[in-house]
Amino acid sequence: MLSTAQDQMSENIPLGATLVEGGATFRVWAPNAKEVYIALNKPANASNFIKHPDHLLFRSGDYWHKFVPGVQDGDGYRFYVVGSGSEGFKRDPYARELQMDAYPPNCIVRKTNDFPWHDNGFSPPEFNDLVIYQFHIGVFYAKDNSGQDIRHGRVAKILDVVDRIEYFQDLGVNAVLPLPFNEYQTPSSLGYNGTDLFAPERDYTVRKQELGPYITRVNRLLRQKGCASMTIEQLTGPMNQFKAFVDLCHLYGIAVLADVVYNHGGGGWDEESIKFFDRQPYDNDNNSLYYTNQDHASGRVFAFWQAPVQQYLIDNGKMLLLDYHLDGLRYDQVTVMAENGGWYFAQNLANTLRYVKPNAVQIAEYWGNERWRGVTQQPDGMGFDIGYDDSLRDAIHQVLNSASFGMNARLDLDRLKNALETTLKYPGRWSVLRNIENHDILYARHTGADLKPRIVAEADPSNPRSWYGRSRAKVATGLLLTAPGVPMMFMGQEFLEDKYWSDDSNCRELLIWWAGLEGQDKAMSDQHRFTREMIWLRRKHPALRADGLNVFHVHNDNRVVAYHRWIPGFGRDVVVVASFRDETYYNHSYRIGFPQGGHWIEVFNSDVFDQWFNPHVQGNSGGVTADGPPWDNLPTSAEVTLPANSILVFARDWGDF
Repeated sequence: MLSTAQDQMSENIPLGATLVEGGATFRVWAPNAKEVYIALNKPANASNFIKHPDHLLFRSGDYWHKFVPGVQDGDGYRFYVVGSGSEGFKRDPYARELQMDAYPPNCIVRKTNDFPWHDNGFSPPEFNDLVIYQFHIGVFYAKDNSGQDIRHGRVAKILDVVDRIEYFQDLGVNAVLPLPFNEYQTPSSLGYNGTDLFAPERDYTVRKQELGPYITRVNRLLRQKGCASMTIEQLTGPMNQFKAFVDLCHLYGIAVLADVVYNHGGGGWDEESIKFFDRQPYDNDNNSLYYTNQDHASGRVFAFWQAPVQQYLIDNGKMLLLDYHLDGLRYDQVTVMAENGGWYFAQNLANTLRYVKPNAVQIAEYWGNERWRGVTQQPDGMGFDIGYDDSLRDAIHQVLNSASFGMNARLDLDRLKNALETTLKYPGRWSVLRNIENHDILYARHTGADLKPRIVAEADPSNPRSWYGRSRAKVATGLLLTAPGVPMMFMGQEFLEDKYWSDDSNCRELLIWWAGLEGQDKAMSDQHRFTREMIWLRRKHPALRADGLNVFHVHNDNRVVAYHRWIPGFGRDVVVVASFRDETYYNHSYRIGFPQGGHWIEVFNSDVFDQWFNPHVQGNSGGVTADGPPWDNLPTSAEVTLPANSILVFARDWGDF
């Protein structure tokens, strides 16, 4: 229990508002402020605040603190800061919630340890086992009780995504990655312009009076797992609703990762944000305390040289991992840290959070010239677990683009081979994050090299629903899910969504077309079936998640690439054969090498899934026998039937489960 005696308060008192016996402590960093007051339970638009001595915080070095008796969970507060440049209200940088339906809002004092968690038995997947699904909360999914889509013109809520938890589980993904969900100021956003990092976005929150249908859905999922129901009170507020989503995902075997932005603060700052927190003069933005005067992505780069700024960001990561039970963090553009004095901060961040929660994965978007530095331990690297790589994405897009010019167009499968072999460290091929669609390259407002078409639209720009588009998209997704590294899929990719996306729900034409999956477009449901089976194939065969890789067959003229996956020292061999040829090699007419002789089971054939069940499917009647001559620098070979635009997987067994 924290002491309530003012003369005993020290740097051990947590920053922010902390409930203790008899009231709450408040502590804030404001080194250049002349005075800092606490304003309790004032209206959000209060303009007549009186600077009474009883409200003045005590100064201790660069920090201000005070114990206030009688403060309870749910009370509102703000700081009132007097500086040499101005004076006025400021929100607590560590505020756990902000007042709903108010602007500017009060901060809300909240208990952090009273949520009724049900996830004690959950363990997140090993890093190499991850299959990640990325989505944007505000436009992803929302239906009313009658099943009508209610996203248009309405920001979707985190409790709307609860309706997709069983969908995620069935699809086979074992981790979800929502785009940033901390508070931002703009009407719609990707989430990378956060202004209050500790507070969940209010627009993603359901108001208490509207919780009736949602509590029913939440409790249905809880009861299916033998858990006690929640009450309306327990589900009220942004913090509890996000925790409820995490809790339910865990019950259904799904890890939850947070997308965090520790390289810059967001645009759309208001007068009460952390910018110029101690209210120094606006000297060309050189006195902003938390920020430098360097711009990035319409925001300002954090002042990494300031130890309290480092603490602020690390404390935010700790809060997400411990208080929200999250299973990992995806760090936006850590390259910006490296280029702006944050190299040692990044190392400290990775090391501290690994100590706090060793099984929480840390994924870094590092685009430096030597990308291995993002995942290499210090002093040579930043020390994160997994790093972004775009080589497979770009190679697949190039192959699809070339293939769209017809069967005589030459493909560069050597680039694809090099991409498959790219790794950031070995052993540990899982240290590479792979994706062929993501929020950045598909965002409708981006232009030029920053914008790429959806995979199916790249496969056939003239008609994404053609056989060419459908079949090539299957090969592309199959390569992603059988390649070394951690695969990440973007919302809608699993069922052939062909549009760009927007964070604005008013753009009806850019919303994911769930109705297509739900019966209005057979191509979508067929692709969903294919993706689901391919994800579960990856999870069944440990070789597809292991380090062993030999890309042994690359033939640009034939448009065929094949590779061998295995567990070093244990085998469990898998052979993947991908064809971008528009015609079938019939009657076992295409020879490829195999690493061992004997029978190989055809455990997957993408041709089955087109016009499910494909009445004209071509394949190998369940398997082939490798008893031919040495081939492709392997000891034996077999002649296979290779369907047009297909991906085949051969294995020695049917997998683990």
